[in-house]
Amino acid sequence: MKREELITGFTQLGRLMVSIGNEEKWNGFTSGVTEEEYDQLILLVKKQFHLNGWFTNENVNNSLKALGSQLTEDQLSMWLERYSFTAHSKNVAIIMAGNIPLVGFHDFLCVLMSGNTAICKLSSDDKTLLPALGSILIQFLPELKDRIVFTTGRIAHMDAVIATGSNNTLLYFEQYFGKYPHIFRKNKTSLAVISGNETSEDFDALGNDIFNYFGLGCRNVSHLLFPKDFNLNRFFEGIINHSEVANHNKYANNYDYNKAIYLMNNIPMLDNNFVLLMESKELFSPLSIIHYQYYSNQEELETYLELQKENLQAIVGANYIPFGQAQCPGLNDYADGIDTMTFLNNI
Repeated sequence: MKREELITGFTQLGRLMVSIGNEEKWNGFTSGVTEEEYDQLILLVKKQFHLNGWFTNENVNNSLKALGSQLTEDQLSMWLERYSFTAHSKNVAIIMAGNIPLVGFHDFLCVLMSGNTAICKLSSDDKTLLPALGSILIQFLPELKDRIVFTTGRIAHMDAVIATGSNNTLLYFEQYFGKYPHIFRKNKTSLAVISGNETSEDFDALGNDIFNYFGLGCRNVSHLLFPKDFNLNRFFEGIINHSEVANHNKYANNYDYNKAIYLMNNIPMLDNNFVLLMESKELFSPLSIIHYQYYSNQEELETYLELQKENLQAIVGANYIPFGQAQCPGLNDYADGIDTMTFLNNI
């Protein structure tokens, strides 16, 4: 199979993903699937909330649109220009997380686009979306039938491993898969740098970086850096449009629990009835809580960013990733800054 064929197949899949994400009606066989197959995909998206309470219809649709919009012929071709395509397929195990919908899709794409075989160990929290898309991809490209494997059980007969998990699971990865060429990913998070010149629209967009996927992704902003003497009311006013997050039962339970703990322990905090702000230098914060701190000058800001760089997935701000775009990484935005394609080319 040639890479050009893969580009064509994924391009067609991308158009389908965007159409599903937008909840458009079936537009005929140009989509590559029958009306019944299309409606089944729409139904599967709607069922996700019953399989995983964090996977709301909106969040699944957002993921489909963000990923599908990258899968154009031009973007894929430009991305792949500097990478080779192997004629001798290796078995690459992908151990996927399940914190946000289709979080392992980019690894799946990389393995196939490098000419290798993807053995996907699915998270129990996200075990139906990718197999459904994989089945459609195989319809577009039947040659992939023997190069895509999905499982929730044990994996074996791999030549390399890409694993995403927590700091705790990293020890497990090292113990069981350390002998193979590997990429092991652990906990990371993201922060926003506030200059003080932001508009209310900027803070509203920042709200997407904070609250999309309820803050469960490594690209979600969990820490804010404000210039000294910044008026925090500006931030609270700017994110007010995201207050509906408190209507989600699981998120609300976290908010209520954390608020109660803070109150009982007399821990200072700021509260706007759907998120808690706590002044802290700690980068990671619990769900429904945002840590923040002030910086006095550029040197102090850069010192903190340098100190935390190993824990950061993304930085949002005027001179960084634009507000509202943290959850829209490009094909070259590799998790943990590790070039997955280069790794795959070298196994």
